[in-house]
Amino acid sequence: MPETTHNVDSKFRFILLAAKRARQLQAGAKPLIHTSSRKHTRVALEEMKAGALKWEYLTDSRTERVAEQEASASPRDRA
Repeated sequence: MPETTHNVDSKFRFILLAAKRARQLQAGAKPLIHTSSRKHTRVALEEMKAGALKWEYLTDSRTERVAEQEASASPRDRA
């Protein structure tokens, strides 16, 4: 586990963000930093440590809107 999580408030959130980024990398996204690592999880962790990922907290009202949008999307749109 990385000792510094920069602007992330907990190790749990750090891991969730890195896992989501690893899935993006696995789906074909380009790495945001230069690294010798080949594994998606390792690249995602290095990006998190470098502060290369942009993310934000969602407020309750915004979270509800995002959930409504996801619920109204057809299953084909989610894939």
